This record gives sequence, C-alpha cells and structure tokens, in this order.
Amino acid sequence: MMWIKSGLLPLLVSYLVALVLMVMPMPAFLEAWRPDWLSLVIIYWVMALPHRVGMGTVLILGLVADILMGSVFGIYATALLIMAYPAIRHFQRIRNYSFTQQALIVAVLVLVKRVLVYELEHVLNDAMFHGSYLYPVISSAIAWPWVYLILRKYRRHYLVR
Repeated sequence: MMWIKSGLLPLLVSYLVALVLMVMPMPAFLEAWRPDWLSLVIIYWVMALPHRVGMGTVLILGLVADILMGSVFGIYATALLIMAYPAIRHFQRIRNYSFTQQALIVAVLVLVKRVLVYELEHVLNDAMFHGSYLYPVISSAIAWPWVYLILRKYRRHYLVR
C-alpha cells in the first residue's frame, strides 16, 4: 500500500507498459514506424517529476531495454542517458513550450538516441544503416502530444508526486 501512496507503483506500471510496447509484435509494414515508447515515457516523467525520475532511473530502464532487445549490455542505457540529460537539465523550459515545440524537441532527442544506438551497434556488431531506421523519430514526434496527455491524466488520477 505504501507503493501506491508514494506513487511508485504507477511509475513502475508506466515503465512496464512502455517496455512491453517496445517489444510487442506489429504488422511488418508498421514495424519500421514503431514510436520509441520508452524514450517518450522517460522524457515525460523526467519533465513531470524531475525530483523523482533521474539518471539512475534512466540507467536501470536502459539496462532492462538492453536485455529485452538482446543488444550488447549498455548500448541502450548509454543512449538513453545521453538522450535524457538535456530533458532533465532543461525540464522547466521544455514544460512551457507548446505541443508542437515539445514534439520537435522530442524528435531531436529521439534522433540523438537512435543515432547513438546505431553508432554503437555499428562499431560493436557491424550494423548496416537503413533510412527506415529513422522513421521512429517522426512517429515519436507525432505520438508525443497523446503520450503527454495520457500520462498527465494518469499522473493526476493516481496522484503521483
């Protein structure tokens, strides 16, 4: 019961949902357009609760993402940490922007994360680049307003502070 009062359980549930959406099967024609759900959830919580969700949380989620994606341990963790730092550093400024401006910032942050993951995979596993690798940048920017509104309603409903 203490987890619910402190708001920890709703946070954990949102992380779990993002991780499940990250690996959930999709039709082949939509697979390349899958939004970067974990990054969107991390960016939201970092902006909404910077005193509770920080670099430690992002590191743990990144390591879990490494396990789920079957990548070299630390690739997603490193990319998520580098992606989350500007959001943590400038959360007050980003909060005051319009949805369009926030979506552009989210697109840039997801682009940074995707490029870092690709570069690390290329160096470690000799991965090949395809243009479709950047489609989630566009889909994440489009999904951002809905993710923001849904998570805000979720946060207020469960009194996560």
